[in-house]
Amino acid sequence: METKITIPVVGMACSSCSAHVEKKLNSLEGVKKASVSLASRSALVEYDPSVISLQQMKEAVNGIGFDLVIEQDRSVAEIERREYTLLGRKTLLAWVFAVLVMVVGNFMKDGAQLALALSLASILTCGKSFYVNAWKQLRHGMASMDTLVCFSTAVSFGYSAVVTIMQIDTPVYFDASVMIIAFVLLGRFLEERAKRATASSIRTLMGLRPKTARIVKDSRGGSAYPPLQEVPLSTIAVGDVLEVRAGERIPVDGMVTWANSFMSAEGAYVDESMITGEPTPVLKKRFAKVLAGTVLQQGTLRFRTTQVGEQTALAQIIRMVQQAQGSKAPVQRVVDRLSMIFVPTVAALSLLTFIIWMTVGGDGALPHAIVSAVAVLVIACPCAMGLATPTALMVGIGKAAEHNILVKDATAIELLRKVNALVIDKTGTLTIPNQDIDFTKADDLPYEERETLKPHAEEAMSALRQKYGIEVYMISGDREDAAAYWAKKAGIIHCCRGGSAYPPLHNQQNHVKPQDKENLVRSLQQEGKVVAMVGDGINDSQALATADVSIAIGTGTDVAMDVAQVTLMGNDLRALPDAVSLSRRTVSMIHQNLFWAFIYNMVCIPLAAGLPYAFGIDFQITPMWASALMALSSVSVVLNSLRLNGYKDAW
Repeated sequence: METKITIPVVGMACSSCSAHVEKKLNSLEGVKKASVSLASRSALVEYDPSVISLQQMKEAVNGIGFDLVIEQDRSVAEIERREYTLLGRKTLLAWVFAVLVMVVGNFMKDGAQLALALSLASILTCGKSFYVNAWKQLRHGMASMDTLVCFSTAVSFGYSAVVTIMQIDTPVYFDASVMIIAFVLLGRFLEERAKRATASSIRTLMGLRPKTARIVKDSRGGSAYPPLQEVPLSTIAVGDVLEVRAGERIPVDGMVTWANSFMSAEGAYVDESMITGEPTPVLKKRFAKVLAGTVLQQGTLRFRTTQVGEQTALAQIIRMVQQAQGSKAPVQRVVDRLSMIFVPTVAALSLLTFIIWMTVGGDGALPHAIVSAVAVLVIACPCAMGLATPTALMVGIGKAAEHNILVKDATAIELLRKVNALVIDKTGTLTIPNQDIDFTKADDLPYEERETLKPHAEEAMSALRQKYGIEVYMISGDREDAAAYWAKKAGIIHCCRGGSAYPPLHNQQNHVKPQDKENLVRSLQQEGKVVAMVGDGINDSQALATADVSIAIGTGTDVAMDVAQVTLMGNDLRALPDAVSLSRRTVSMIHQNLFWAFIYNMVCIPLAAGLPYAFGIDFQITPMWASALMALSSVSVVLNSLRLNGYKDAW
């Protein structure tokens, strides 16, 4: 039986790194599919536990210089904090060495030997990880940004060391070797700091879980004041009775056994807005279901635990968002393939630059050839290209979660922006049935008493049609007059009652079969439309599976949500235009990032190679400034993606 799991990955610094980890995992027997995200620092792995274990995956990844966090006793958050702190310290130390080497080289007479010692100390302390990782990868025929940094610093330091030891009267480049390390580490530190903001939605969701719970030690006596004990959340088991008081978060999923408040002697009101998006608190009486992360507004509530740990609804939401952030959009696959050949290509260009300058450089060709070759190695940055897509996706999917839109995979984000036709089921999706009526007399009741239009439904349908150019088709098996009434009330022009996009409304069929809904989706697709299907029931699952983008309502059935790529939590249909808007903005951000990443390399590599000299222009990007520009390119991509955090509402 195959299992899907998200595993944190430690040690990745560029898109080549993530591509190598992904390639390694996919090469292992028992792994059906692995997708590694640089931005989320995680691997989404689908594998067969009977064939391969997590420990075997870990050992394979360790062999190429990276690590998988599979141990239960290792906190990912703690590891990330420790890595971030260590990176900050290494960056600071690298800059101390860099400043000292610059001072010694420029202001001390005969300071080359001291500069050599300081540069070597910088490489052995701050730059050690570059060399270790590059060696591990080269042993397996791989190369990454670490390889470029390793080669560039080794060449500039090695040449300068030989010149210094042999006392040859020619310029040395110790400052280049230490500045490369300092700027690369600074870039990674700023990049990590910015990327921590892209994961804010996950941290917000995780923050909804309290760390302790108040357990009722003896609930059998019927006492209104049974003995209580506050215990760690990890010790709670299914069947335990817990008590929550006003203002506290419900720690796990459960079923109410007793509730009391000043507004109701039979129940208490719970704010479920952070889970469902519903702003109105819900009255919870005995036998009602309560969810982890929701807040008891007033009164006292006791409930029997039904789901704990990773089985709670909140944990499943967190897992869905994490997996979506770790999944890849189709465009990222192209970038990954480019990243695999990027580093070897840059190394070849660097060698070519060296050969050309040695051939045409004339007197003093060697120093100029070395400076140009090193600058090419340093300035070429696969990081910016690798971060262009995943950082935008992380922010976009996280922002969607904040708006109660759960995206299951990145492909949905890329496809949703192309949707121009949306099929929506009526009962349960567009309208809310009144369960209190006598359904035997439903045909004789006014429409507003069988059911109620969902909040802001008309506003949402109007935004889809007028703002985003999406035609909405409502499908219903209800009576002709009732279907037409609710379509008109929601502002929907196309009211469909069969398997065609434009069926005759005089058709008196009272039940639309699942096949009819699928046929409607297919007929729209045959017209060349990109179709999204919105449903909430088992009978919608066929159409959901057929549509280009499938959207389920979170208040519906588990089957619909399992099939759907996107789930809307709650009854506010304004989440539909929000989802379309976020999709368009996220993909636009991806395109911007990729454009500037490619432009950066296309412009900077020729400048670093010394192309301006061919046109009589005395201009050269030195290795020091090349490392600064390389760091800036990665940081700028992340910061550009973070602009999505300013997203408000689509309506």
